[in-house]
Amino acid sequence: MIGPKEVLQQLWTSPQLHQEDTIRAGAGLCEPEAVKFLVENAPAAIQSLLEMGVEFDSHTGKLAMTLEAAHSRPRVLHAADTTGRAIISVLTAKVLERPNIQVLSQAFALNLWLNRSTGHCQGISLLYQGKISWIAARAVILATGGGGQVFAQTTNPTVSTGDGVAIAFRGGALLRDLEFVQFHPTALSKPGAPRFLISEAVRGEGAHLVDEKGHRFAFDYHPAGELAPRDVVSRAIFNHLQKTANTCVYLDLRPIPAQRISYRFPNIIQVCQQWGINVFQERIPVTPAAHYWMGGILTDTANRTSIPGLYAIGETASTGVHGANRLASNSLLECLVYAAQFSQIELLEYPHLTAPPRERKEQETANLDHEIEQILALRQQLPTLMWQSAGICRHQGVLEQAIAQVSSWRSQLAEFTVTHYLNKLVKFTYINYSHEELRICAETLNLVDVAYLILRSAAFRTESRGGHYRTDYPKTDPHWQCHTVVNNNNLHMAWAL
Repeated sequence: MIGPKEVLQQLWTSPQLHQEDTIRAGAGLCEPEAVKFLVENAPAAIQSLLEMGVEFDSHTGKLAMTLEAAHSRPRVLHAADTTGRAIISVLTAKVLERPNIQVLSQAFALNLWLNRSTGHCQGISLLYQGKISWIAARAVILATGGGGQVFAQTTNPTVSTGDGVAIAFRGGALLRDLEFVQFHPTALSKPGAPRFLISEAVRGEGAHLVDEKGHRFAFDYHPAGELAPRDVVSRAIFNHLQKTANTCVYLDLRPIPAQRISYRFPNIIQVCQQWGINVFQERIPVTPAAHYWMGGILTDTANRTSIPGLYAIGETASTGVHGANRLASNSLLECLVYAAQFSQIELLEYPHLTAPPRERKEQETANLDHEIEQILALRQQLPTLMWQSAGICRHQGVLEQAIAQVSSWRSQLAEFTVTHYLNKLVKFTYINYSHEELRICAETLNLVDVAYLILRSAAFRTESRGGHYRTDYPKTDPHWQCHTVVNNNNLHMAWAL
């Protein structure tokens, strides 16, 4: 068994290199203090996971580390190719063991409950079992993940609808860098299959990225080829597909020894087999897909937002660690390091609670069939619009057309009775709709807000940097080495440190 001392010694070998790699990948927009905080606290966070029972792969008595894109040396820990699952399983079990933690499964957060006198967040409203409830809290933590479902092509799960950012936006919290979306280069591209992520570690272990002729075309775009930063590789694939009129490129795992493939990537092998692909004998068809949102709710190293009593963490937050382009695997590490700061949180006593938004009783029952049909149709149209207008390559004219369309949808939705109901502005004695239907409506409202924020931020930044690429402004502009900050409905520039 690997002892704590050995673990800390092994992990604490190159914090300065890790910091440099992170800042380099972030294309001038990382906040140095946030990155320093991350790398210095990383070993303790990993040690905590090991003590709780997370089993990372090891080799000859040491933790096994692999290389991923834009890292200067192997430093990424793994548990086969399901590292996130290994961590979540252990943490979930620990939560369920705690008698002082109440889990409301399938509850859906709707809006912040703000104290109208002080501006403090005093709780949140929930859609739970088909009813809307208000829960008071001394601290509200938004940890709702990303918003990849706003794009037609995404590796994100179906629940990644940007809920935390949308909730914070409606509550008036400061948001930052929402135009920066990382498109992962290699998602499974098979008719009928979900865009399953083919891990970057596959390329780190030696897989080749090739076109239909077997040409390693990524080297035509960057000296590091397959291991260039993700935005570079994604654009290389995008441009190569446009030139060749093909629908996908390929990952060839055969340069990796078969035994090594079996050991490192059992989940990828299994998923590919489900879709008729034998990775030992043939190449995997892949294409880029929306993967990670660098922007989010503006926070400090204690996870505090601009609203007292409201915190954010993970992909929902913008800590300043990732800048314009996240370094591979830093997202999971950021969650671990920054989550540990909640043990230091100073909770105030429950404030004097002000009432929730005043309800207005309009009628005994409501028939919302027509509205829900329109919402479901919009839910289908929005991701395609966003993929075409704010995907890997963007242009002012296309962005402005999309902003006009999404603004029209937002205005239309704001008048819907179901929107007023979910915001608890009207009350009905009887609502003939399931929890699931109401959840989909609430998610769609969030997605439309998220789309609006991404589009406006992307149109505002007239340069290319990191995950934001403009065909009409293809160069990085030093005058734009600043953050994009959303304050209510206004955008402004805030200079990076």
